[in-house]
Amino acid sequence: MTPPNPFPDHFPEILSGDLRIVEFSESHLTPRYVSWLNDPETVRFSEQRHRVHTIDSCRDYFVSQSASNNYFLAIEETSAGLGHIGNVGVTMDIHNHSADISIIIGEKQQRGRGFGLTAWNAVLNACFDQLKLRIITAGTMEPNHSMVRVFEKSGMIIEAVLSKRFLWEGSETGMVLASIHRCVFDANHSEEQNS
Repeated sequence: MTPPNPFPDHFPEILSGDLRIVEFSESHLTPRYVSWLNDPETVRFSEQRHRVHTIDSCRDYFVSQSASNNYFLAIEETSAGLGHIGNVGVTMDIHNHSADISIIIGEKQQRGRGFGLTAWNAVLNACFDQLKLRIITAGTMEPNHSMVRVFEKSGMIIEAVLSKRFLWEGSETGMVLASIHRCVFDANHSEEQNS
């Protein structure tokens, strides 16, 4: 018999800097959102690059995530009224009290402004502080240097680089695996508060 899910049905809403992070909803299913997933530059380091996306396929994914134990989140910019600029996926492992997270900043003009790191840290914090997760993992392609920097700046540890895991732009490339345990996250935040 499968044990009950010990985690809440809804992810807590987060306000962090100029960002609001909320559960993805029907209102986020727009042509602008679909255009991110069909833009080769935006999905350059994502397995989404292998698919053609439509409103219907994105709705199917949204419905599947809503019916799962996972959390599918929308990143909204609030200060300039830009609205939906990206997403965060939190893939739960309820048996091991852990999650794997991923992120996309879809709006090109909003990249390089620190929104990705702000959203990443805010979701890490909510996962540890409110969901009481034990460990969080993430992965990316080796050439995705900006994502690797987000891992490092958020205090994640690069645990391994798995060689030749992807075929990418005509050659083989590795997968960078990172993680952070709650005790490391708590220690990092304790140091920040004391400095």
